[in-house]
Amino acid sequence: MSHPSVPRIGRTFAGITAVAAGSAALLALTGPASAVPDTARAAGAKRAATYPNLAPTPPMGWNNWSYYRCDINEKVLLDNARALVRTGLADKGYDTVTVDDCWMAKKRGPDGELVPDPEKFPHGMAYIGRKLHKMGLKFGIYEDVGTLTCGKYPGSLGHFQQDADLFARWKVDYLKADGCNVPVPPGSTKEETFHDLYRQQSRALEASGRDITFSVSAPAYFQFAGDRVWHKVIRWSAELGNLWRSGRDIALETDSPAKKWSSIVTNFGYNAGLAGLQRPGRWNDPDFLLAGGTGLTRDEMQSQMSLWAVMAAPLISSTDLSDLSPAAREVLGNKRVIAVDQDPLGVQGEVVRKGDGFAVLSKPLANGDRVIALFNSGDTPRTLSTTAEAAGLPDAGPYLVRDLVTGRAHHSGGDIVAKDVPPHATVLYRVSAAY
Repeated sequence: MSHPSVPRIGRTFAGITAVAAGSAALLALTGPASAVPDTARAAGAKRAATYPNLAPTPPMGWNNWSYYRCDINEKVLLDNARALVRTGLADKGYDTVTVDDCWMAKKRGPDGELVPDPEKFPHGMAYIGRKLHKMGLKFGIYEDVGTLTCGKYPGSLGHFQQDADLFARWKVDYLKADGCNVPVPPGSTKEETFHDLYRQQSRALEASGRDITFSVSAPAYFQFAGDRVWHKVIRWSAELGNLWRSGRDIALETDSPAKKWSSIVTNFGYNAGLAGLQRPGRWNDPDFLLAGGTGLTRDEMQSQMSLWAVMAAPLISSTDLSDLSPAAREVLGNKRVIAVDQDPLGVQGEVVRKGDGFAVLSKPLANGDRVIALFNSGDTPRTLSTTAEAAGLPDAGPYLVRDLVTGRAHHSGGDIVAKDVPPHATVLYRVSAAY
């Protein structure tokens, strides 16, 4: 999502340090069982088949917004696409290149059609699609369900089918639909209006005749409307699309490293509490990966990657891929960590232990293994652990414990322990029965 920050109530982290943000976010985590009753969860799973299941595993790729914002053009987009291929990241699953806000002209064409900005995209968007597809990549694009996008370009309100048909002709594979500038008619609530407009967008995409993965931004506009409304919006987003921006935006490239880290902890904090609202093929999206030339440390980049993977979140990079540091490339390209995110069971890991400045999550995998993330959000080293019972492991130790970042393995007879976890670091273990 690329809407500007708006005043929020409730869980605000503005103007506080990263460690304070980490403590507040982790302590505010809500368990998934309390978020959605089992009956509601089952009903939601039944309804979720409405929009085609076009993302059986969390989408992966690249989006320009966090790094470039509106400073986007044909060369920047295609250079980053080529870098995806050249670095080998495309072969590891990062296959969708999405152009965010500001790609279009300020006015529609004579027949009401969207027009690419002729200076930024002189060859047009169908050309972009052809170039990406020739590289073996998918083409993603941005629009808004309101009258204008967040950058004040034409929105799709009143043009849903026209725009969906145009995207289909351009061979678009993925649509990110934002929610800026949505007028609420008299007699309707904001939630009802958003539901209606995203429903129209969803139906238009289906009627376009092309399979277009649909990313819904609606829940981020209700994060601080109270959990009852926020969770309701997430549930209908899962009916209408394949993934949804669950809350506030991640930090921008122009922000300080401290603010970026605080943003990562904040977005982890709200998204980790939504595990009960996610289901296989329908994904909570806590926003972009910041690994790159961002001023973050190796441990901080790895923490975001590991936490997003254990939460089964979309892995969408937003950086200058043509200038990746070796550390950032290793973090983004770790096959063992990517496999956790892309596991076919499709379950979001749940918080099994938390406290001031730390959290432990456990995620079941399709082959019966468990992945355990031990996250130290504080500013001093600490030893973190969980019992086998709390982590959901079978009562049949010993266990084979493999560190998915280093690749090293050891045996454990009971508790899962990570000693001296550095500040802002996450240890990611894959645990299996040692027999």
